[in-house]
Amino acid sequence: MSTVSEPVSLSAPRGADAGLTPKQLADKYGLAVSGRRPGLISYTKQLWARRHFIWAFATARLVAQYTDAKLGQLWQVVTPLLNCAVFYLVFGVILKSKDNFPPDTYIAWLCIGVFVFQFTQNAVQSGTRAISDNLGLIRALHFPRASLPIAFTVIQLQQLLISMVVLVGTVLVSGITPGRTWLLIIPALLLQMMFNTGIALVMSRLGAKTSDISQLIPFVMRAWMFLSGVMFSIQDKIKEWPHAIQVLMSVNPASVYMDLLRHAFAPIIYNKHQPQHQDLPHHQWAYGIGWAVVMFVIGYVFFWKAEEEYGRG
Repeated sequence: MSTVSEPVSLSAPRGADAGLTPKQLADKYGLAVSGRRPGLISYTKQLWARRHFIWAFATARLVAQYTDAKLGQLWQVVTPLLNCAVFYLVFGVILKSKDNFPPDTYIAWLCIGVFVFQFTQNAVQSGTRAISDNLGLIRALHFPRASLPIAFTVIQLQQLLISMVVLVGTVLVSGITPGRTWLLIIPALLLQMMFNTGIALVMSRLGAKTSDISQLIPFVMRAWMFLSGVMFSIQDKIKEWPHAIQVLMSVNPASVYMDLLRHAFAPIIYNKHQPQHQDLPHHQWAYGIGWAVVMFVIGYVFFWKAEEEYGRG
């Protein structure tokens, strides 16, 4: 003989549970609100447990990104090189920015700036769409949502590492030989990676709430690029500006990370172009570390605060 169990209603508890509120019942039986945001430490542990998923997701998206293009993964290298060629023609030749550099070194200086800035630019743009473009995945599976913007930042790092082969070749062709400062390339990239992750997390939350922000980002990034000295030395342009603005321009994170990488790759160019500094000022590394830590912490907490809201509505 089969029996049919009688459904239990939290709104009308019986027996020993009579008189308990729904919250008290939930606490008594270990029930939790579906989709409730976990604590920050618990969330971090969950995210760390998904590290293999993040890497696999990033790798798969990177491979699939150029599957429809005949040149395939070569576009990861061709795109920044084309940007370098255009900037060299306009700023180096027409506006004669290359005349301010030692002979045959402007191309290396320019390419380093383009590759480094594009690393941050792509992280911001992909981070803005990380949530809105993956709503199906978010609604179908349960995982820390921060996995997505972090994965897209990893994609940009993978692209940069592939492009580094061409960048190193460009530097060598310019007559710059490897030195011990090249060891600083790794910590500089890791700091920029932390900064990019933080800003991508911020933009992911903003982009999830306001989709129109993705239309504004290209204009913001273009202005940031021109104010950061990608194609020309920003220090030469602000010598007569008020001191307060000069300080703001010197702590610009994009300029800071470009300076770190430019000095690591080619200290000869950096020192000759800035004779007032025999070496990279120590405060540049302090700025780089500060931006990386502060932006990562702010972005991580800012994104986590809205964890339960992503994919709803």
